[in-house]
Amino acid sequence: MSQAPTKYGVIVAVDGSAESDAAISWAAREASMLHEHVTLIHVVQPVALSWPVSPEQTTFSEWQEDNARHVIDQSCDRLCAELDQPHPPDYRTEVLHAHPVDALADASKDARMIVVGSHGRGAFGRLLLGSVSRGLVEHVHCPVAVIHSNEASTPINPMAPVLLGIDGSPASEAATAWAFDEASRRGVELIALHAWSDIAVFPMLGMDWRTYQGQGEELLAERLAGWEDRYPDVRVNRRLVCDTPRHWLIEESRKAQLVVLGRRGRGGFTGLRLGGVSAAIARSAKVPVIVVPTSSANAVGTAAIA
Repeated sequence: MSQAPTKYGVIVAVDGSAESDAAISWAAREASMLHEHVTLIHVVQPVALSWPVSPEQTTFSEWQEDNARHVIDQSCDRLCAELDQPHPPDYRTEVLHAHPVDALADASKDARMIVVGSHGRGAFGRLLLGSVSRGLVEHVHCPVAVIHSNEASTPINPMAPVLLGIDGSPASEAATAWAFDEASRRGVELIALHAWSDIAVFPMLGMDWRTYQGQGEELLAERLAGWEDRYPDVRVNRRLVCDTPRHWLIEESRKAQLVVLGRRGRGGFTGLRLGGVSAAIARSAKVPVIVVPTSSANAVGTAAIA
């Protein structure tokens, strides 16, 4: 049983930047594996500012529209080149007029995934984790893949494993579903990493990790058992560490082709949609990072395939 196709398929948020081009390249391959079409979306954000006008100049809104057409045309060329087809039959384009996060969050209700560059080309400069990409990870209704521009120039080993951060929370359950499906489609190993504690409590308190190791192993086995039965083709390598998941996930990501994380973790502050770990990995990992929301009709990707 396969999932019904979505209206937008795999959305790529495009803005003409190097990160946007890298997102298009990655999304083209991902959409093919998901049997979805690609939708290139550029969002024109209303900006309240004065714009000098003379007979030779256009208004700011006219400049935005011209720029939007240029970005879409450039993005289409990039997608065609990536698919090695002059006119790929299965892609669409849209220009939306709204705040980028609001517009894309609304579109995400009927999308399999949103792919976004780690930084954008905004009028107000670049941020460590761009304000749009950060906002999307926090608010959209489907998984979000964050792509860095260096991924286009540094080929990722297609046989490298998929890395899953798992903590036993509902968020990591949704991420586990997606990660198994990604590993199965790629025909690669899945590394499931579990940290017993979010902070470095063992060195700080002089606690003996061996006392708690059995509990961690039991939890990891319980969380993986059903998925291993559903995906017998996926070899699972379990990694159990005592604490500081951020450090270990970044280290393990150096050997992976993809990192999959849940949007909310096991912390008590459930109102914080994006945990510190997910934000740090999306910012620091050199490979694509997919952040999966807890409650989403599309959160499990094609994991419902029997």
